[in-house]
Amino acid sequence: MGTLFDSLFRVAVGARPRGETLTYLTYVMPDESVRLQTYVLRALYSELGERGAQDVVTRAMEDLAQRLQDAERLYRAAEFSDLRKAVRAMVAVAEQIGMGMLAACAVHVVACIDAGDPVALAATLARLMRIGDRSLNAVWELQGLSI
Repeated sequence: MGTLFDSLFRVAVGARPRGETLTYLTYVMPDESVRLQTYVLRALYSELGERGAQDVVTRAMEDLAQRLQDAERLYRAAEFSDLRKAVRAMVAVAEQIGMGMLAACAVHVVACIDAGDPVALAATLARLMRIGDRSLNAVWELQGLSI
């Protein structure tokens, strides 16, 4: 007889205690909405004017998109020192244009790298990619609206 964990794991993945073959597997599809800090964008537009703010936001979005691509590539290549630098640089850029969730998630990725926790790193990096993509889309949609 296995441990309680073994029993719970078998039930969680659909296996029977007698070692029968799995007939199904459940995939978790994380879905969380992003929240932009619109007050940051308003302040940026107020300080720089519409044209100046749009230039800053556009450059920041391009930078973040590139860093997200770099982060994925560096993770796959197991270049964790460079990955840490790329992700750490996202924090200030994301905060500059009101992407607080993205900045916080980037901090968590850096913490996982520093802790040497490969499982947590994989999970937080996947979350960073999801939040990054959704945040960039949210700002892109906001650019068509008055802030």
